[in-house]
Amino acid sequence: MPKTDLVSPPSHCALCPRRCGVNRAAGAVGFCGAGRTLKAARAALHFWEEPCISGTRGSGTVFFSGCTLKCCFCQNYPISAEGLGKEISVEHLAEIFLSLQAQGAHNINLVTPGQWRPWITAALDLARAQGLHLPIVCNTGGYETVENVEAWRGYIDIWLADLKYVSPALSAELSAAPDYFAQAKPAIEAMMAQAGHPVFDADGILQRGVILRHLALPGHVDDSFAVLDQMAAWNDADPGCFLPSVMSQYTPFYKAAEHGIGRRITTYEYHRVVNYAMDKGLVQGYMQQKSSAKEEYTPSFDLTGV
Repeated sequence: MPKTDLVSPPSHCALCPRRCGVNRAAGAVGFCGAGRTLKAARAALHFWEEPCISGTRGSGTVFFSGCTLKCCFCQNYPISAEGLGKEISVEHLAEIFLSLQAQGAHNINLVTPGQWRPWITAALDLARAQGLHLPIVCNTGGYETVENVEAWRGYIDIWLADLKYVSPALSAELSAAPDYFAQAKPAIEAMMAQAGHPVFDADGILQRGVILRHLALPGHVDDSFAVLDQMAAWNDADPGCFLPSVMSQYTPFYKAAEHGIGRRITTYEYHRVVNYAMDKGLVQGYMQQKSSAKEEYTPSFDLTGV
């Protein structure tokens, strides 16, 4: 792998709310599993995002290794928790972006990129100098600092963000992040301020804006209601400031059964969540069909494209 001097790894890492302070420049690995050298696990056209992201030609999706959350139900756990991935250079990442554009991607979709921001922005600079012109999507679990959101300014066009929980007890149990909501709320507000209201092209493909996702979990409808209350508050204050996306695709991956969520959500539970969202006025967005809870929606992390 060619060496690059384009990035100075943080010597006291504070790229996420954990601010674990490890010296990644010296090769130390943070809570997220990221160290000195960029790692990715897959780069390919992806057709299972919201229709305004995937469109007809697919979203040019790059899955990065590591994650600042430790979700016990993560469908991407081989890369988020187990370190699967290939070390790549900044220059090669720029080549990947350009290759996805050449394949016809509607956008470049960065999945869990926060722990690698300095490397990715350097690659975007290189790729843009060589003709990259697609909208850039930041696909995040929502556990971000306002500072990191601001540091993406000029690079990210679309924020595809989760709002997973409100309850600190639930986020501690399921994602090892008792401060999840306390961090995600101001971070998402910064995303909306940065991206502005959704903007679409003539084909209905999102060019700029925020999509807020919420994955309904089995046995936790009340916390979903609290999440939707927050979404509705934002929408009431500034109608149309984001697109809501309520998802039913929960599948009990990884260590879910050890934390009391070892089953899929029932149709009754999901209908309660969807009806609540509609009652709250969250109607200009996406509501996933219950049939989406299938393992085939999870890509194979076989290092395709990297």
